[in-house]
Amino acid sequence: MPTDPKTPAPPAADQTPPPPRSDKTDIVAGLLLMLTAGLFGWQTAGLNIGTTLRMGPGYFPAILSGLLFLLGLVIFVKSFRSTTEEPLGRIAWRGMLLILPAPVFFGLTVRGLGFVPSIFLATLIASMASMRMKPLMALVLSVIVTIFSALVFSYALGLPFRRFGPWLPF
Repeated sequence: MPTDPKTPAPPAADQTPPPPRSDKTDIVAGLLLMLTAGLFGWQTAGLNIGTTLRMGPGYFPAILSGLLFLLGLVIFVKSFRSTTEEPLGRIAWRGMLLILPAPVFFGLTVRGLGFVPSIFLATLIASMASMRMKPLMALVLSVIVTIFSALVFSYALGLPFRRFGPWLPF
């Protein structure tokens, strides 16, 4: 009896299904998100939540912590339903060492240097985290972000940032 090449052959009785796979990167990401949500929820637990109509200072942090925890839980559970097993990759140390300090640098220098130099330098620091970013392109990106930020936050919204601070002599 001829077999049709389009129909797959039935599995042999001795074949066992492949073991369930898990995506280790999603496991780590989900756990980190849940841990972060737990820490922020714990830090803001003493704040008054209030009601939906009269929100207290703890309302928004509680909502965000809950949403972040749920997102982490979804990613964690989804990692066990993965069809492919993806190994953990290298830790991007360059990215962590340049992206994480950039907002800290901005926060520490915005009063002394002023808004414009601080946002320019913070953007320049963060943009150098990419191996593909050339120094000239990082400068162009920093100028564009600085101009856009100054137009939006300083001029359009009128936020009370000093554009240039007391550390600069001009």
